[in-house]
Amino acid sequence: MSKKVYIETQGCQMNEYDSSRMADLLGDSHGMVRTFNPEEADVLLMNTCSIREKAQEKVFSGLGRWRKLKAKRPELIIGVGGCVASQEGDSIRKRAPYVDMIFGPQTLHRLPQMLEQRKTNKIAVVDVSFPDIEKFDFLPEPKVEGHKAYISIMEGCSKYCSFCVVPYTRGEEVSRPFDDVIAEIAHLASQGVREVTLLGQNVNGYRGPHHDGSICSFAELLKHVADIDGIGRIRYTTSHPLEFGDDLIAAYTDIPKLASHVHLPVQSGSDVVLAAMKRNHTAADYLARIHKLKAARPDILISSDFIIGFPNESDDDFMATMNLIAEVDYDHSFSFIFSKRPGTPAAELTDSIDEETKKQRLLILKERIKQNTLRKTSDMIGTTQRVLVEKVSDREAGYVVGSAENTRLVFFPADASLVGRFADVVISAVANVNAVRGNQVVWVEPAV
Repeated sequence: MSKKVYIETQGCQMNEYDSSRMADLLGDSHGMVRTFNPEEADVLLMNTCSIREKAQEKVFSGLGRWRKLKAKRPELIIGVGGCVASQEGDSIRKRAPYVDMIFGPQTLHRLPQMLEQRKTNKIAVVDVSFPDIEKFDFLPEPKVEGHKAYISIMEGCSKYCSFCVVPYTRGEEVSRPFDDVIAEIAHLASQGVREVTLLGQNVNGYRGPHHDGSICSFAELLKHVADIDGIGRIRYTTSHPLEFGDDLIAAYTDIPKLASHVHLPVQSGSDVVLAAMKRNHTAADYLARIHKLKAARPDILISSDFIIGFPNESDDDFMATMNLIAEVDYDHSFSFIFSKRPGTPAAELTDSIDEETKKQRLLILKERIKQNTLRKTSDMIGTTQRVLVEKVSDREAGYVVGSAENTRLVFFPADASLVGRFADVVISAVANVNAVRGNQVVWVEPAV
């Protein structure tokens, strides 16, 4: 009987991608199959994220639950990977000595060796080094589930925003070779993938080497991805305003397969706060890019990230953010109150803003963007949307479910023969709009 691996994924799409590759890797090396029930697993892996406050507490709380499982089954292997492992490896080993393996985002490809080493030596294995892009050379071809896929095209970040831990937990920016990225996407397309999302902490900063030593820009890569037979839609995340050049903006005119949605984090609309964050751009710089982007693709929708309550954020600073939101007219956002991340420059800043003020500001911002989401969803009525049909509905017989360009999920009557294909659908009604919160999808029931 095949052994089973359970993987708990915390955080971003990069971690989702990494978790899927861990499953592929252990399936290839040890014949393991992935389970979604930790109680039946032979190996438990926690893929951690350190972006939010109390990330470490979340990890140790989860490990406490797993310790009880190991007490019943001492042969159970427990591993902790991801950014918290990279940042807090020694602390994990001391506080949770029952953990067998500790590995960083750049060393997940060594899991099979770590697993064997742990079985042989009976001592915890720790590897949180940064071996550049090596891991991709040791990963098997990805397994395909469904008609969408994530593809990591680069690792790390070199922007060093004052609030962010990514450069310290994932290392400096390193881009995968162009040929490797294209080969992985072509493989996925041959297996039925129709929509790809290119991933990177600073994805539009991609600078991948060609086989002849020349460098491929992100805009150039998008053109080649669009040329791959079978790929019908391209997304990417997360981008940075400093890397959003004219060549990338022009791609929205030249490449119809690019989805009419872009996630472009700004974090704040205040130049004072942006400077303290070390974002190295102003609100005006950001707006200039947005205006050019909307000129290139008039129907494009924009989403963003906002940090509210950055140390000493004034009422005027917050109002500048709200003014930016009004001008850009965001579709949705990921918005959080500032949390100190150990080891970052912003963690050392004194703060004059009380927590209640921060909470009120966040509520105001979220409500404003929620209203934008509702309005833009209602505006879909009467329009034709290109939908990638993903599955047969498990809610209502005779219906299928798919995703539109603007990330909304769409219900419409059709049979299973449409799954994995694109369909042009006229939206007749919007349902359950009160369930919308922030970036969550809205269920739309169209007529055919």
